[in-house]
Amino acid sequence: MKQSVPDPSLASTPGNRRWLILSHPFNMDGRAASHTITDKIPHLLAAGIEVVVISGVTGQEDSRFEHHQVWSIGPSGFKFELRHVLREKLKSRVAYRSIMLLISSLLLPFIVIERAFKPVESSWSWCLSAARLGQRLAKQKPFDLIYSTGGPFAAHVAAHTLQTWLKTPWLAEIHDPMVLPGSEPKTRRQKAYAEVERLICTAADLAIWFTEQALASAKHRNPTLGRKGRSLLPGVDNPFRVTPPHYVPTNKMVLGHFGSLSKTRTFLPFIHSLALIKSKSPQVYRDLEVHIYGGALDEPSSQTAKEMGVWDRIKIFGRVETDAVTGLSGRDQVLERMRQCDVLALVHGEDAMCAEYIPSKLYEYLWMQRPILATVHDNPQMAQLIRDQGHQVAECSLHNGGESTATSPVLADALIEAWTHWKRQGLPDNGRRTPYTTVSSTQQLLVWAEAINSANR
Repeated sequence: MKQSVPDPSLASTPGNRRWLILSHPFNMDGRAASHTITDKIPHLLAAGIEVVVISGVTGQEDSRFEHHQVWSIGPSGFKFELRHVLREKLKSRVAYRSIMLLISSLLLPFIVIERAFKPVESSWSWCLSAARLGQRLAKQKPFDLIYSTGGPFAAHVAAHTLQTWLKTPWLAEIHDPMVLPGSEPKTRRQKAYAEVERLICTAADLAIWFTEQALASAKHRNPTLGRKGRSLLPGVDNPFRVTPPHYVPTNKMVLGHFGSLSKTRTFLPFIHSLALIKSKSPQVYRDLEVHIYGGALDEPSSQTAKEMGVWDRIKIFGRVETDAVTGLSGRDQVLERMRQCDVLALVHGEDAMCAEYIPSKLYEYLWMQRPILATVHDNPQMAQLIRDQGHQVAECSLHNGGESTATSPVLADALIEAWTHWKRQGLPDNGRRTPYTTVSSTQQLLVWAEAINSANR
C-alpha cells in the first residue's frame, strides 16, 4: 500500500496534541473509507499530532504510531471481520471455506436475533468495543480531540459515547450521506441511520461532509447543526512514487474505466454512445476500444452491448494482481494503465445519492493528466470541479423520470471530437497539477481542529 509523503509545511503547526482516531476500516486495502483517513496520517504526524488509532481487525496494523485493533462483539460483525482475517491468513481455499461454513452455522441463530433488533450494518457493535478501549486509553493519558471518520457509522457512535464520558471535543467526518436525499426515513434501518446523523449534528463540535449538497441536506434535516457543519473535498495525494510513465499513443484510441460497476453505477450511457458512434462514424468506431478494469461490466451494460452489437469494442481486464515477473503490485500496474489510456471514463451513478456524492476515483484521475469524460447526475459541484480542471462532462438529471442514457449523444460527440485530435497528434497530457490533495484537506482540518481546541480550553 502506498504511503503518503508528509508535507513539510505542516510541521510548523504549533503545539503537540493527542488525537484519538476512530475508523473501523483503517488500513484496509482497496477501501475508499480507509484511504481517506490513512492518507492523512503522515501529514498529521508531521504537524506534531500524537496519533492514537482504534480500528477494526480487517486492516493491517500500523507500527508508525499507537494503533489498537478490536473486534466487533456482535455476531454479524464478528463473522464479517473473521472472514477478512481468515482470507489473509489461510492459503487453502478449502480450509477457509470449511472454517467459515462451520462458523456461519454456529452464528446463524444469533445473527437472526441480532438483525431482528439491529437491522443495520454488520459492524454496528464495533462501537461498543471501540468506546470501551477508548475510555481505558483516556485514563492512561487524556485526549485533546476525538476524530471519528467513516464509512461505517459505528465510529461516530463510539465517538459520541466517548465524548459523553470524557467531555472531550469531537470532530466527525461523514463520508456518505446517512439519509437518502429527498426521502423520509421509514424503515427501522433508515431511522437508525437518521438517528446517528442527528447525534452528530447535535453533539459533535465539528461535522464534515464531502460535498456542499450533503452538508446542506444534513443542515436542513438538523437545524441544530448550524455553523458546526463544514464541507471539505478529501482529495488524493500524488499516487506516483516516481515520475509517472509517459503517455504513448497506440493504434487504438483507448477509453478506460477503472473501478467497480453495478446496476446503480452502470456503464450503459457509454454503451449507447458506442452504438451511436458505430452508426454515424464507422471509422471512429473501428479505432475505439473500451478497457474495463477492477471488475466485470455490469449486467445491464453487458447485455445491451451484445444486443447493440458493440461487444467487439470492449475488453474486460478485471482486477489486476501483482506481477510475479516484474514484482509490480496490482496498484502500480493500474496507475500505469491509467496513464496509457487516451481518455478516462468516469461513471457517477444512477440514484438519488448522486446529488451528494463525488466518486473518490475522480481525485485520482485528476493526477493522471489524461482527458476525462464523465457522466454526472444532479451534482453541479462535481460537474463544475471537472470542467474547471479542463475535462468534459455529460450532465443528466435523474429527477422527473430522467434516464442516464440521455447523456449518450453528448458522450458520443465528445469521443468523436477526441478521436479527431487523437488521429492528428495523439491526446497530450493537460499539464495541470490538481489542487484537490490530501495535503490541502489536512491543512484545513488542522485549522478547524485548532479552533475546536481553543474554544474548549
